[in-house]
Amino acid sequence: MTQRLAIHTLVESRPDAAAIDAWMAGRRFPVVEGSRVTFVYRGTVDAVALRHWIYALETRRALERVAGTDLFYLVMDVPPRSRVEYKFEIERGGAQEWVLDPLNPNRARDPFGSNSVLQAEGYEVPDWTRHDPRARPGKLEPMTVRSEAFGGERAVELYLPARLRRSRRYPLLVVHDGRDYLEYAGMKVVLDNLIHRLELPDIIVAFTSSPDREREYADDPAHGRFLTEELVPQLGARYPLVDQPQARALMGASFGAVASFSTAWRYPGFWGRLLLQSGSFAFTDIGRANRFGPLFDRVVALVNAFREAPSAVSERVFVCCGVYEKLIYENRSLVPLLDETGMQVRFVESRDGHNWEHWRDRLREGLSWLFPGPLMMVYE
Repeated sequence: MTQRLAIHTLVESRPDAAAIDAWMAGRRFPVVEGSRVTFVYRGTVDAVALRHWIYALETRRALERVAGTDLFYLVMDVPPRSRVEYKFEIERGGAQEWVLDPLNPNRARDPFGSNSVLQAEGYEVPDWTRHDPRARPGKLEPMTVRSEAFGGERAVELYLPARLRRSRRYPLLVVHDGRDYLEYAGMKVVLDNLIHRLELPDIIVAFTSSPDREREYADDPAHGRFLTEELVPQLGARYPLVDQPQARALMGASFGAVASFSTAWRYPGFWGRLLLQSGSFAFTDIGRANRFGPLFDRVVALVNAFREAPSAVSERVFVCCGVYEKLIYENRSLVPLLDETGMQVRFVESRDGHNWEHWRDRLREGLSWLFPGPLMMVYE
């Protein structure tokens, strides 16, 4: 027998304001009942619609008003372990605006603002993303890198592990969009926790950012030169780095994943580890017509070239993408090609979208597979 949803009981009771108050008291919103989720909005408005970021579903879904009340609702099927970011579009007096869900305290930030977050049944914020007072904090230090490739200087933020010793040597991870990973994915806390738990070795991390990422991250040769021929040597002159490919990694999300792959493609064998999150790996199956627009011209050329002649550019590659992203097809298509080159490849899909907390949630499995700590019992 189909489970009866709480909202249906309320609607059929023809509630007044007091009944709605009683029904809402103590509930968490949205209301999650197995795979059925009820979005609720209450207020003096003319209409309400859900705006979500689940690719391939209608992006605007109208909420229904409970007759004679100021309560609106929408029931959706959402698979277990899903995490969905959304807003409400409200209409009042002919004007529309997008707002956060006032009943839902779960929020996610990104460079464009904030979204409300639906945590479906089975999804939990990983405990290793939260501050652990037992974990010794690493340090963030600024560094200026001289660059002939870009004709000037670039600012880099370095993560140095708490137990840094000059008598030891450390692997290096270079992160694209580093300021965003720190700000919106809480990556410093993640590093502190994973190192404390021995799931990740002590590691030096260079958080880089670009003033023109759409150009520099789209297979720009100057970008690959900067990272490989300028950043790494200057870091190596200041800090004790392991000078071996398996101890050097690149990572990034979206265009940052393209920049990571592009750099490894231009310098095969130098970067032994890649972490590619929701990469914008656009390509064309037939002909050269680029449906993604001019911004992707160099990306399409890069990915098409790799598809025509796949070759090992690294040793170990971790790829992840959300099934609610429009890029899932491109990432699924890339993985078999990476695998056939002999590189070690791990591909993870999750029920999430193209956002920073999704990428945060995949950091543990990605980083600990690329650089296993003592607890992982993997010796290389």
